[in-house]
Amino acid sequence: MTEPLGGKHCETTALDVLLRHEGVVLSEPMLFGLGAGLSFVYWDGKGMDFPFLGGRVKPFELTRALAARLGLELDVRETASAGRAWRNVAAELDAGRPVGLQLDCYHLEYFTSRVHFGGHVVAMRGYDATDAHLVDTAQQGGAVTTSLASLAAARAERGPMTARHRSFTLALHGEPPDVRDLLAPAMADCAAAFLHPPIANLGHRGIARAAALVPGWQARADRPELRLPQAARMMELAGTGGALFRNLYRDFLAECAELLDDPRVRTARDRYAEAAAGWSEVARLVGAAGESGDAAPLERAGGLLGELARIEREAMEELARLPAGSDGPVIAGRPRR
Repeated sequence: MTEPLGGKHCETTALDVLLRHEGVVLSEPMLFGLGAGLSFVYWDGKGMDFPFLGGRVKPFELTRALAARLGLELDVRETASAGRAWRNVAAELDAGRPVGLQLDCYHLEYFTSRVHFGGHVVAMRGYDATDAHLVDTAQQGGAVTTSLASLAAARAERGPMTARHRSFTLALHGEPPDVRDLLAPAMADCAAAFLHPPIANLGHRGIARAAALVPGWQARADRPELRLPQAARMMELAGTGGALFRNLYRDFLAECAELLDDPRVRTARDRYAEAAAGWSEVARLVGAAGESGDAAPLERAGGLLGELARIEREAMEELARLPAGSDGPVIAGRPRR
C-alpha cells in the first residue's frame, strides 16, 4: 500500500492516514464528499480583526460524519490534562496505530504561515526523544516533524475552534460497505444542510450575505492594504472561502457521476466546476482591491458572489432530489476524559 504524502485539506489528509492503516483507501475528494464536508460560513464576530469566510463544515464534523457513514469505530479522547493527553496518544502509537490530533497550527515549527487556527488536524505516526513525526497537507510538506514541545503547545492552545487536547483513532470491524451505496445519501445530506441553514450566514444564504458585505470591506479593514491581500491568500491557498473545497467537491461529484451515471449528479458537477473558477476570481479581486486601494474590484467580487450563491444553490437543488439521506450521521464513539 502506498504511503500517504499529504493532501490538499488537513482533515482529509489525516483521515487518509488513519483509514489506510485500516486497509481503506479512498481518494481525498471521496473522503471529503462522503463526510459531507462542503459548506459556507460568513463569520464576523465581536473582536475579530476582519471577517472570515469558511468553505467547509466545522472542524471535526467531517470526521464524525465519515466514520458513521463508513461504519467505523471512532474513539475520541479529550482532556484538560496535558500529561493524560500525551499518554492517550503515546499508548496508541506504541501499539502501532496512527493517531489524529486537532491543534493550533501556529506552534508547529514546520508551518509556513504563522497564524492561529485551532481547527487544524494532523496525523501522528510516531515520535522519538525530541520530535513528533506527523503527516500534514502537501502544502505544509506532507511527512514532517516538529518538536514534542511545540506539539504540546499546539495541543494546549485555547481559543476559537480549539479542542481540549483532542486525539482520535479509527477502527474498522469487518468489511467496509460498498461506497456506491453511500454516495446518494451523502450528497443528499450535504445538500439539505446547505439549502436549509439555521442562520443567514451559512450555506447558500451565507454566500448571498457575503455578496452584500464584501463590497464594504475597504471600510471594514483597519489596514486594507494588508487585510485584503491576506484574506485573498487565505481564501485561495488555505481554502477558507476560496476554490479549494469547491474543487474537492467538484471532483467528488465527478467520481459519483462515473459510479452512478445520474444526470442530476452530472449537472451538479458542472455547476461546481463553474463555482470553483468563480471563487478563484473572487479571491483575485479581493487581493487586487487591497493592492490598488480601489474599491471597484470589491464591487465586482460582490456581484460575482451573488452569482455563486445562485450557482451553488442550483447545484445542491439537483442533489437534494437524490434518494433521501439520513436524519444525520450517528456518532460512533463519544469523547472520553
